[in-house]
Amino acid sequence: MALIRWNDRLTRLLMVLAAFWAFMLTFFIMADIIGRGMFNAPVYGVREIVMNSIVIIVFLQAGYAIRSRSMLKADFIIDHFPPWFRRIALALGYLLGAAFFLTIVVGGWDSAVYSWVANEFEGEGALRVPAWPTRFMILFGGTLAALNYLIMAYLDVFRPEALDTEVDEETRFIG
Repeated sequence: MALIRWNDRLTRLLMVLAAFWAFMLTFFIMADIIGRGMFNAPVYGVREIVMNSIVIIVFLQAGYAIRSRSMLKADFIIDHFPPWFRRIALALGYLLGAAFFLTIVVGGWDSAVYSWVANEFEGEGALRVPAWPTRFMILFGGTLAALNYLIMAYLDVFRPEALDTEVDEETRFIG
């Protein structure tokens, strides 16, 4: 299905982007540590940048984590049930996950728009970071996460042979 292939490419790209940004944050943090320790000259704004970046990184990677079946789940009990019950339980879990992320999107819409319109910033002093990119990334990542939960529900409910065969989880995601 074209939507699933497009979604998989997008979630991989966002995961790589988030990993790259997390890697770049280490340089900001190290510069601040070295500046404070050796030269008594901190890098201003590192706290605000890291604080907003962590939220962005989490929501950039949420879609990939869901689609690659890497989200935290307790499947040690459900593995003892018959395949039809597993499919139903997985579908219910996926639908609850989609509802959770859609609730985040709906609940965050007003604050994201307000942040954009009011030109909201976070931080005090030397560096003030705009808040709207973080708020809109929560909306985008939450929407993508909900979509991925719905894709997983579709694949596990309407294609039950994928659950009943011994297929590597990564192979199913890549293919």
